[in-house]
Amino acid sequence: MWGESVNVSDAFYSTEDYFFGSANTTYYYLPDPENLVCSLQEVREFSRLFVPIAYSLICVFGLLGNILVVITFAFYKKARSMTDVYLLNMAIADILFVLTLPFWAVNHATGAWVFSNALCKLMKGIYAINFNCGMLLLTCISVDRYMAIVQAAKSFRLRSRTLARSKLICLAVWGVSVIISSSAFIFNQKYNIQGRDACEPNYQPVSEPIRWKLLMLGLELLFGFFIPLVFMVFCYTFIVKTLVQAQNSKRHKAIRVVIAVVLVFLACQIPHNMVLLVTVANLGKMNRSCQHEKLMGYTKTITEVLAFLHCCLNPVLYAFIGQKFRNYFLKIMKDLWCVRRKHKSPGLPCASRYSETFISRQTSETADNDNASSFTM
Repeated sequence: MWGESVNVSDAFYSTEDYFFGSANTTYYYLPDPENLVCSLQEVREFSRLFVPIAYSLICVFGLLGNILVVITFAFYKKARSMTDVYLLNMAIADILFVLTLPFWAVNHATGAWVFSNALCKLMKGIYAINFNCGMLLLTCISVDRYMAIVQAAKSFRLRSRTLARSKLICLAVWGVSVIISSSAFIFNQKYNIQGRDACEPNYQPVSEPIRWKLLMLGLELLFGFFIPLVFMVFCYTFIVKTLVQAQNSKRHKAIRVVIAVVLVFLACQIPHNMVLLVTVANLGKMNRSCQHEKLMGYTKTITEVLAFLHCCLNPVLYAFIGQKFRNYFLKIMKDLWCVRRKHKSPGLPCASRYSETFISRQTSETADNDNASSFTM
């Protein structure tokens, strides 16, 4: 948001402290002399109360869900399909992403960046890398599910070769994310804005700062929303069509998962990205009203929290909603319960019984088709 007010001497200058890479300095005329003083104190007070609570909840539930996914893959279920590999990497990306949220919660609660400049660049960079990586992995999952379900017969050999190169594909996704996010390390810095320290992009040292901000917002919209959206709509449209035509009860159950994936993605991402589009459209305009800036401040805060909520829902949508992952999750809970009971009553043989059951289940699953991934079945 802006600083708390824009006074008469600063009539052509304001600082937009929008969150996570949307901040810069712009010059424009306020519509009339009566609006030269525009206090956004109420917006900042709302942010100080709402954002720390929301980020804390997202951090706790995001860590819990994604750590369970990683534990499941590490100790109970080996990644046997490309989707499994993508799910594991997406869980790691979401874990790293939510670990940055406590810093931003403190930033909003105090109204200033109280950490170092190096930590500012690091947190912004980690946020950008893992957000972009997560969205690109969603795209990869869409393509893999399309190949596995819609083009199952034709793509069997291709998918076998692709699975062997899964680590290289994921490494490429991380590499592209680092390249896309490199500007976060370059432009973000800790500097003083109207008497307070902020961790924001600073485009003033470069020529044509407005164009630089347009470029950065454009890349964020392209890789963080439009590319995943296009691939998901295309792939999942044909997936649903194929599943509807298939006379298979398990595949019919998968339709619900596919629809849930698309609807949750749209519900979480469209509002925030629409706000970003409005921000891009308003850059450089000199007739923005004070009321408009207040509304944008509230809207940006709420829609960004909604977008971040997606990392908490990923484990539910792509893992635990599937029958196989539910079985593995229950296995984890039973083993933990057995360890606790074994500690209290050393003679109890429950751990071995659950282990035998699990081994039997694993044996039966070796015959499963790889196309039946953990998140669709």
